[in-house]
Amino acid sequence: MITTKEILIEAKKVKTLLASLSTEEKNNALLKMADALIENADEILTANKSDLERAKGTISDVMLDRLALTKERIEGMANGIREVVALPDPVGKVLNRVERPNGIVIEKTTVPMGVTAIIYESRPNVTSDAAALALKSGNVCVLRGGKEAFASANAIVNAMRKGLKELNLPETLINLVQDTTRESANELMNAVGLVDLLIPRGGAGLIKAVTENAKVPCIQTGTGICHIYVDCDADFNKALNIIENAKTSRPSVCNAMEVLLVNEKIANEFLPLVKERLVDNRSENKVELRLCENASKIIDGKNAGENDFDTEFLDYVLAVKVVKDVNEAVEHISLHSTMHSEAIVTENKETADKFVKGVDSSSVYVNVSTRFTDGGEFGLGCEMGISTQKLHARGPMGLEELTTYKYIIKGDGQIR
Repeated sequence: MITTKEILIEAKKVKTLLASLSTEEKNNALLKMADALIENADEILTANKSDLERAKGTISDVMLDRLALTKERIEGMANGIREVVALPDPVGKVLNRVERPNGIVIEKTTVPMGVTAIIYESRPNVTSDAAALALKSGNVCVLRGGKEAFASANAIVNAMRKGLKELNLPETLINLVQDTTRESANELMNAVGLVDLLIPRGGAGLIKAVTENAKVPCIQTGTGICHIYVDCDADFNKALNIIENAKTSRPSVCNAMEVLLVNEKIANEFLPLVKERLVDNRSENKVELRLCENASKIIDGKNAGENDFDTEFLDYVLAVKVVKDVNEAVEHISLHSTMHSEAIVTENKETADKFVKGVDSSSVYVNVSTRFTDGGEFGLGCEMGISTQKLHARGPMGLEELTTYKYIIKGDGQIR
Protein backbone atom coordinates (compact mmCIF):
# COMPACT_ATOMS: atom_id res chain seq x y z
CA MET A 1 0.00 0.00 0.00
CA ILE A 2 1.34 3.41 -0.98
CA THR A 3 1.95 5.57 2.08
CA THR A 4 0.37 8.96 2.69
CA LYS A 5 3.76 10.68 2.48
CA GLU A 6 4.50 9.02 -0.86
CA ILE A 7 1.14 10.23 -2.17
CA LEU A 8 1.93 13.79 -1.05
CA ILE A 9 5.38 13.73 -2.65
CA GLU A 10 3.88 12.59 -5.98
CA ALA A 11 1.16 15.23 -5.71
CA LYS A 12 3.70 17.99 -5.21
CA LYS A 13 5.60 16.87 -8.33
CA VAL A 14 2.63 17.61 -10.61
CA LYS A 15 1.32 20.86 -9.12
CA THR A 16 3.41 23.03 -11.48
CA LEU A 17 2.10 21.10 -14.48
CA LEU A 18 -1.52 21.54 -13.37
CA ALA A 19 -1.02 25.23 -12.69
CA SER A 20 0.26 25.65 -16.28
CA LEU A 21 -2.76 24.04 -17.97
CA SER A 22 -5.04 26.30 -19.99
CA THR A 23 -8.73 26.69 -19.21
CA GLU A 24 -9.58 24.55 -22.24
CA GLU A 25 -7.24 21.77 -21.14
CA LYS A 26 -8.71 21.74 -17.63
CA ASN A 27 -12.26 21.73 -18.97
CA ASN A 28 -11.52 18.85 -21.33
CA ALA A 29 -10.11 16.88 -18.39
CA LEU A 30 -13.24 17.58 -16.34
CA LEU A 31 -15.53 16.44 -19.15
CA LYS A 32 -13.58 13.19 -19.45
CA MET A 33 -13.85 12.70 -15.67
CA ALA A 34 -17.62 13.23 -15.79
CA ASP A 35 -18.00 10.77 -18.67
CA ALA A 36 -15.85 8.24 -16.84
CA LEU A 37 -18.17 8.31 -13.82
CA ILE A 38 -21.10 7.31 -16.01
CA GLU A 39 -19.09 4.70 -17.91
CA ASN A 40 -17.90 3.11 -14.66
CA ALA A 41 -21.18 3.43 -12.76
CA ASP A 42 -21.57 -0.34 -12.30
CA GLU A 43 -18.15 -0.66 -10.66
CA ILE A 44 -18.89 2.33 -8.41
CA LEU A 45 -22.27 0.90 -7.37
CA THR A 46 -20.72 -2.49 -6.60
CA ALA A 47 -18.13 -0.82 -4.37
CA ASN A 48 -20.83 1.27 -2.72
CA LYS A 49 -22.90 -1.84 -2.01
CA SER A 50 -19.96 -3.34 -0.10
CA ASP A 51 -19.63 -0.11 1.93
CA LEU A 52 -23.33 -0.17 2.77
CA GLU A 53 -23.22 -3.81 3.84
CA ARG A 54 -20.30 -3.14 6.18
CA ALA A 55 -21.93 -0.01 7.60
CA LYS A 56 -25.36 -1.52 8.37
CA GLY A 57 -25.91 -1.73 12.10
CA THR A 58 -23.05 0.64 12.84
CA ILE A 59 -24.59 3.93 11.65
CA SER A 60 -28.14 5.30 11.57
CA ASP A 61 -30.51 4.90 8.62
CA VAL A 62 -30.19 8.63 7.97
CA MET A 63 -26.41 8.32 7.73
CA LEU A 64 -26.78 5.25 5.52
CA ASP A 65 -28.70 7.49 3.13
CA ARG A 66 -25.72 9.85 2.99
CA LEU A 67 -23.50 6.89 2.14
CA ALA A 68 -25.76 5.32 -0.48
CA LEU A 69 -25.26 5.83 -4.21
CA THR A 70 -27.67 5.17 -7.06
CA LYS A 71 -27.32 5.59 -10.83
CA GLU A 72 -29.24 8.84 -10.44
CA ARG A 73 -26.85 10.11 -7.78
CA ILE A 74 -23.84 9.18 -9.93
CA GLU A 75 -25.43 11.07 -12.84
CA GLY A 76 -25.85 13.99 -10.45
CA MET A 77 -22.15 13.80 -9.56
CA ALA A 78 -21.22 13.81 -13.26
CA ASN A 79 -23.51 16.76 -13.89
CA GLY A 80 -21.91 18.57 -10.97
CA ILE A 81 -18.54 18.23 -12.70
CA ARG A 82 -20.01 19.50 -15.98
CA GLU A 83 -21.42 22.51 -14.17
CA VAL A 84 -17.91 23.33 -12.99
CA VAL A 85 -16.77 23.25 -16.63
CA ALA A 86 -19.29 25.98 -17.42
CA LEU A 87 -17.97 28.27 -14.67
CA PRO A 88 -15.29 30.91 -15.31
CA ASP A 89 -11.70 29.89 -14.63
CA PRO A 90 -10.71 31.51 -11.31
CA VAL A 91 -6.99 31.40 -12.14
CA GLY A 92 -5.18 34.29 -13.82
CA LYS A 93 -7.73 36.97 -12.94
CA VAL A 94 -6.18 40.39 -12.40
CA LEU A 95 -7.74 41.64 -9.17
CA ASN A 96 -6.00 44.99 -9.24
CA ARG A 97 -3.61 46.79 -11.61
CA VAL A 98 -1.42 49.71 -10.65
CA GLU A 99 1.00 51.63 -12.88
CA ARG A 100 3.57 53.45 -10.79
CA PRO A 101 5.15 56.81 -11.71
CA ASN A 102 8.44 55.06 -12.54
CA GLY A 103 6.68 52.95 -15.19
CA ILE A 104 6.49 49.57 -13.44
CA VAL A 105 3.14 47.81 -13.66
CA ILE A 106 1.92 45.78 -10.67
CA GLU A 107 -0.85 43.24 -11.16
CA LYS A 108 -2.47 41.37 -8.27
CA THR A 109 -3.30 38.06 -9.96
CA THR A 110 -5.10 34.92 -8.78
CA VAL A 111 -3.13 31.65 -8.63
CA PRO A 112 -3.87 28.12 -7.35
CA MET A 113 -3.17 27.19 -3.74
CA GLY A 114 -1.07 24.21 -4.91
CA VAL A 115 -1.71 20.88 -3.17
CA THR A 116 -5.08 20.89 -1.43
CA ALA A 117 -5.91 18.09 0.99
CA ILE A 118 -9.48 17.36 2.02
CA ILE A 119 -10.42 15.20 5.00
CA TYR A 120 -14.05 14.14 4.85
CA GLU A 121 -16.32 11.42 6.14
CA SER A 122 -19.00 9.21 4.61
CA ARG A 123 -20.44 11.12 1.63
CA PRO A 124 -19.06 9.59 -1.59
CA ASN A 125 -20.19 12.55 -3.73
CA VAL A 126 -17.67 14.77 -1.93
CA THR A 127 -14.97 12.78 -3.75
CA SER A 128 -16.01 13.97 -7.20
CA ASP A 129 -17.05 17.46 -6.05
CA ALA A 130 -13.68 18.10 -4.44
CA ALA A 131 -11.71 16.67 -7.36
CA ALA A 132 -13.60 18.81 -9.88
CA LEU A 133 -13.23 22.05 -7.95
CA ALA A 134 -9.56 21.37 -7.26
CA LEU A 135 -8.71 20.62 -10.88
CA LYS A 136 -10.60 23.62 -12.32
CA SER A 137 -8.88 25.92 -9.81
CA GLY A 138 -5.47 24.45 -10.68
CA ASN A 139 -5.00 22.52 -7.44
CA VAL A 140 -3.75 18.97 -7.07
CA CYS A 141 -6.12 17.26 -4.64
CA VAL A 142 -5.32 14.71 -1.97
CA LEU A 143 -8.53 13.17 -0.68
CA ARG A 144 -8.79 11.38 2.62
CA GLY A 145 -12.25 9.88 3.12
CA GLY A 146 -13.73 7.91 5.98
CA LYS A 147 -13.49 4.16 6.30
CA GLU A 148 -17.27 3.76 5.83
CA ALA A 149 -17.05 5.08 2.25
CA PHE A 150 -13.55 3.96 1.28
CA ALA A 151 -14.53 1.42 -1.39
CA SER A 152 -16.93 3.92 -2.99
CA ALA A 153 -14.37 6.74 -2.94
CA ASN A 154 -11.68 4.46 -4.37
CA ALA A 155 -13.94 3.42 -7.24
CA ILE A 156 -14.86 7.04 -7.96
CA VAL A 157 -11.21 8.15 -7.99
CA ASN A 158 -10.21 5.23 -10.21
CA ALA A 159 -12.95 6.17 -12.67
CA MET A 160 -11.91 9.84 -12.80
CA ARG A 161 -8.28 8.83 -13.25
CA LYS A 162 -9.32 6.84 -16.31
CA GLY A 163 -10.68 10.07 -17.73
CA LEU A 164 -7.36 11.83 -17.10
CA LYS A 165 -5.41 9.03 -18.77
CA GLU A 166 -7.42 9.47 -21.97
CA LEU A 167 -5.81 12.93 -22.27
CA ASN A 168 -2.37 11.69 -21.21
CA LEU A 169 -2.56 13.66 -17.98
CA PRO A 170 -0.94 12.23 -14.83
CA GLU A 171 -3.37 10.34 -12.66
CA THR A 172 -1.68 11.85 -9.60
CA LEU A 173 -3.60 15.09 -10.21
CA ILE A 174 -6.29 13.29 -8.17
CA ASN A 175 -5.22 11.23 -5.17
CA LEU A 176 -6.93 9.16 -2.51
CA VAL A 177 -5.16 8.37 0.75
CA GLN A 178 -5.29 4.60 1.23
CA ASP A 179 -4.97 4.67 5.02
CA THR A 180 -8.27 5.54 6.76
CA THR A 181 -6.87 5.46 10.30
CA ARG A 182 -6.29 8.54 12.42
CA GLU A 183 -2.60 8.34 11.57
CA SER A 184 -3.16 9.47 7.97
CA ALA A 185 -5.20 12.46 9.13
CA ASN A 186 -2.37 13.41 11.47
CA GLU A 187 0.12 13.11 8.61
CA LEU A 188 -1.89 15.54 6.50
CA MET A 189 -2.18 17.99 9.40
CA ASN A 190 1.59 17.96 9.80
CA ALA A 191 2.64 17.84 6.14
CA VAL A 192 4.43 21.19 6.14
CA GLY A 193 5.99 21.80 2.73
CA LEU A 194 3.77 19.21 1.06
CA VAL A 195 0.23 20.44 1.74
CA ASP A 196 -0.61 24.05 0.88
CA LEU A 197 -4.19 23.99 2.19
CA LEU A 198 -6.12 21.51 4.35
CA ILE A 199 -9.92 21.44 4.42
CA PRO A 200 -11.78 19.28 6.97
CA ARG A 201 -15.35 18.43 6.04
CA GLY A 202 -17.35 16.42 8.54
CA GLY A 203 -18.52 16.28 12.13
CA ALA A 204 -17.59 18.50 15.04
CA GLY A 205 -14.91 16.10 16.30
CA LEU A 206 -13.05 16.03 12.99
CA ILE A 207 -13.18 19.79 12.50
CA LYS A 208 -12.05 20.46 16.08
CA ALA A 209 -9.13 18.03 15.74
CA VAL A 210 -7.93 19.62 12.50
CA THR A 211 -8.28 23.27 13.52
CA GLU A 212 -6.56 22.65 16.87
CA ASN A 213 -3.72 20.42 15.66
CA ALA A 214 -2.92 21.28 12.03
CA LYS A 215 0.47 22.80 11.32
CA VAL A 216 -0.48 23.47 7.69
CA PRO A 217 -2.95 26.22 6.69
CA CYS A 218 -6.53 25.04 7.08
CA ILE A 219 -10.04 26.37 6.52
CA GLN A 220 -12.60 25.66 9.20
CA THR A 221 -15.76 24.22 7.77
CA GLY A 222 -18.58 24.15 10.25
CA THR A 223 -21.09 21.79 11.67
CA GLY A 224 -24.60 23.05 11.13
CA ILE A 225 -26.63 23.97 14.17
CA CYS A 226 -28.97 25.95 11.94
CA HIS A 227 -31.81 28.03 13.37
CA ILE A 228 -35.12 29.26 11.99
CA TYR A 229 -36.87 32.07 13.84
CA VAL A 230 -40.60 32.48 13.17
CA ASP A 231 -41.55 36.08 13.91
CA CYS A 232 -44.92 37.35 15.10
CA ASP A 233 -45.41 38.89 11.65
CA ALA A 234 -44.77 35.63 9.80
CA ASP A 235 -47.00 34.11 7.15
CA PHE A 236 -47.91 30.81 8.86
CA ASN A 237 -48.23 28.73 5.70
CA LYS A 238 -44.91 30.02 4.38
CA ALA A 239 -43.27 29.32 7.74
CA LEU A 240 -44.61 25.76 7.96
CA ASN A 241 -43.41 24.92 4.45
CA ILE A 242 -39.95 26.30 5.20
CA ILE A 243 -39.74 24.44 8.52
CA GLU A 244 -40.83 21.13 7.00
CA ASN A 245 -38.33 21.46 4.16
CA ALA A 246 -35.44 22.58 6.37
CA LYS A 247 -35.94 19.75 8.86
CA THR A 248 -37.21 16.77 6.87
CA SER A 249 -36.08 16.99 3.23
CA ARG A 250 -32.64 15.63 4.18
CA PRO A 251 -31.96 15.81 7.92
CA SER A 252 -28.46 14.33 7.70
CA VAL A 253 -26.88 17.32 5.93
CA CYS A 254 -25.25 20.33 7.55
CA ASN A 255 -27.77 22.88 6.22
CA ALA A 256 -30.75 21.14 7.82
CA MET A 257 -32.53 23.03 10.60
CA GLU A 258 -31.78 21.84 14.14
CA VAL A 259 -33.44 24.57 16.23
CA LEU A 260 -36.81 26.31 15.85
CA LEU A 261 -37.35 29.63 17.63
CA VAL A 262 -40.93 30.95 17.83
CA ASN A 263 -42.10 34.39 18.90
CA GLU A 264 -44.16 34.16 22.11
CA LYS A 265 -46.99 36.23 20.61
CA ILE A 266 -47.85 33.47 18.13
CA ALA A 267 -46.59 30.39 20.00
CA ASN A 268 -50.03 29.23 21.26
CA GLU A 269 -51.44 29.28 17.74
CA PHE A 270 -48.38 28.31 15.72
CA LEU A 271 -46.74 25.49 17.69
CA PRO A 272 -49.74 23.13 17.36
CA LEU A 273 -49.49 23.61 13.59
CA VAL A 274 -45.80 22.69 13.73
CA LYS A 275 -46.58 19.51 15.65
CA GLU A 276 -49.35 18.69 13.21
CA ARG A 277 -47.02 19.14 10.21
CA LEU A 278 -43.89 17.43 11.60
CA VAL A 279 -45.43 14.74 13.78
CA ASP A 280 -49.16 14.05 13.50
CA ASN A 281 -49.49 14.14 9.71
CA ARG A 282 -46.37 12.08 8.99
CA SER A 283 -46.84 8.33 8.57
CA GLU A 284 -43.10 7.73 8.86
CA ASN A 285 -40.03 9.62 10.03
CA LYS A 286 -42.00 11.57 12.58
CA VAL A 287 -39.91 14.39 14.04
CA GLU A 288 -39.07 14.15 17.73
CA LEU A 289 -39.70 17.58 19.26
CA ARG A 290 -37.48 18.58 22.18
CA LEU A 291 -39.24 21.45 23.88
CA CYS A 292 -38.22 24.29 26.15
CA GLU A 293 -40.34 24.79 29.27
CA ASN A 294 -42.70 27.29 27.65
CA ALA A 295 -43.16 25.24 24.48
CA SER A 296 -43.96 22.13 26.54
CA LYS A 297 -46.94 23.97 28.05
CA ILE A 298 -48.44 24.32 24.56
CA ILE A 299 -47.71 21.02 22.77
CA ASP A 300 -46.63 17.51 23.67
CA GLY A 301 -43.07 16.45 23.15
CA LYS A 302 -39.89 15.59 24.98
CA ASN A 303 -38.44 18.09 27.44
CA ALA A 304 -35.27 19.62 25.99
CA GLY A 305 -32.10 18.47 27.72
CA GLU A 306 -29.13 20.55 28.74
CA ASN A 307 -27.30 20.08 25.42
CA ASP A 308 -30.20 19.95 22.95
CA PHE A 309 -29.73 23.54 21.81
CA ASP A 310 -26.05 22.85 21.14
CA THR A 311 -26.45 19.61 19.18
CA GLU A 312 -26.30 18.90 15.46
CA PHE A 313 -28.79 16.03 15.47
CA LEU A 314 -28.51 15.08 11.77
CA ASP A 315 -31.74 13.17 12.32
CA TYR A 316 -35.50 13.63 12.65
CA VAL A 317 -35.07 15.58 15.89
CA LEU A 318 -35.81 19.28 16.44
CA ALA A 319 -35.17 21.51 19.45
CA VAL A 320 -37.91 24.11 19.96
CA LYS A 321 -37.75 27.31 22.02
CA VAL A 322 -40.21 30.15 22.59
CA VAL A 323 -38.54 33.58 22.57
CA LYS A 324 -39.80 37.04 23.43
CA ASP A 325 -38.87 38.77 20.17
CA VAL A 326 -36.27 39.08 17.42
CA ASN A 327 -33.72 40.44 19.89
CA GLU A 328 -33.92 37.33 22.05
CA ALA A 329 -33.78 35.17 18.92
CA VAL A 330 -30.57 36.88 17.79
CA GLU A 331 -29.12 36.56 21.30
CA HIS A 332 -29.93 32.84 21.44
CA ILE A 333 -28.35 32.28 18.02
CA SER A 334 -25.20 34.16 19.03
CA LEU A 335 -24.80 31.84 22.04
CA HIS A 336 -25.60 28.52 20.35
CA SER A 337 -24.97 28.84 16.60
CA THR A 338 -22.04 27.29 14.73
CA MET A 339 -22.19 30.31 12.37
CA HIS A 340 -23.44 28.20 9.47
CA SER A 341 -26.96 29.18 8.33
CA GLU A 342 -29.88 30.93 10.07
CA ALA A 343 -33.28 32.08 8.80
CA ILE A 344 -36.09 34.39 9.79
CA VAL A 345 -39.66 34.07 8.58
CA THR A 346 -41.44 37.42 8.72
CA GLU A 347 -43.37 39.88 6.57
CA ASN A 348 -41.91 42.79 8.54
CA LYS A 349 -38.95 44.31 6.67
CA GLU A 350 -37.68 46.21 9.70
CA THR A 351 -37.59 43.03 11.78
CA ALA A 352 -35.92 41.13 8.95
CA ASP A 353 -33.23 43.81 8.63
CA LYS A 354 -32.58 43.69 12.38
CA PHE A 355 -32.16 39.90 12.20
CA VAL A 356 -29.84 40.03 9.17
CA LYS A 357 -27.62 42.67 10.80
CA GLY A 358 -27.58 40.96 14.18
CA VAL A 359 -26.86 37.37 13.15
CA ASP A 360 -23.16 36.71 12.55
CA SER A 361 -23.37 33.51 10.47
CA SER A 362 -21.98 32.76 7.02
CA SER A 363 -25.45 32.62 5.43
CA VAL A 364 -28.52 34.48 6.70
CA TYR A 365 -31.94 33.93 5.09
CA VAL A 366 -35.18 35.88 4.98
CA ASN A 367 -38.23 33.74 4.15
CA VAL A 368 -36.08 30.99 2.61
CA SER A 369 -35.16 27.49 3.81
CA THR A 370 -31.62 27.00 5.16
CA ARG A 371 -31.33 24.01 2.81
CA PHE A 372 -30.13 26.40 0.09
CA THR A 373 -26.68 26.79 1.68
CA ASP A 374 -25.06 24.72 -1.03
CA GLY A 375 -22.52 25.47 -3.73
CA GLY A 376 -24.81 24.31 -6.51
CA GLU A 377 -27.73 26.39 -5.26
CA PHE A 378 -25.46 29.43 -4.95
CA GLY A 379 -24.35 29.05 -8.58
CA LEU A 380 -20.86 27.85 -7.63
CA GLY A 381 -21.20 24.43 -9.26
CA CYS A 382 -20.42 21.96 -6.49
CA GLU A 383 -18.72 23.02 -3.27
CA MET A 384 -15.65 22.12 -1.25
CA GLY A 385 -17.46 22.74 2.02
CA ILE A 386 -19.19 25.47 4.02
CA SER A 387 -16.67 27.73 5.73
CA THR A 388 -17.81 29.20 9.03
CA GLN A 389 -14.69 31.26 9.61
CA LYS A 390 -14.14 34.83 8.43
CA LEU A 391 -10.62 34.87 7.00
CA HIS A 392 -10.07 34.01 3.32
CA ALA A 393 -13.30 32.07 2.75
CA ARG A 394 -16.80 32.18 4.21
CA GLY A 395 -19.94 30.24 3.34
CA PRO A 396 -20.05 27.74 0.45
CA MET A 397 -16.54 27.39 -0.96
CA GLY A 398 -16.39 27.25 -4.73
CA LEU A 399 -13.60 27.86 -7.21
CA GLU A 400 -12.53 31.34 -6.16
CA GLU A 401 -12.05 30.25 -2.54
CA LEU A 402 -9.47 27.69 -3.71
CA THR A 403 -7.17 30.37 -5.10
CA THR A 404 -4.81 32.86 -3.56
CA TYR A 405 -2.97 35.65 -5.34
CA LYS A 406 0.49 36.88 -6.13
CA TYR A 407 1.83 40.19 -7.38
CA ILE A 408 3.27 40.19 -10.89
CA ILE A 409 5.49 43.21 -11.51
CA LYS A 410 6.58 44.19 -15.03
CA GLY A 411 8.96 46.90 -16.09
CA ASP A 412 11.76 47.91 -18.43
CA GLY A 413 14.95 47.79 -16.39
CA GLN A 414 13.87 49.98 -13.46
CA ILE A 415 16.14 49.88 -10.40
CA ARG A 416 15.76 51.35 -6.93
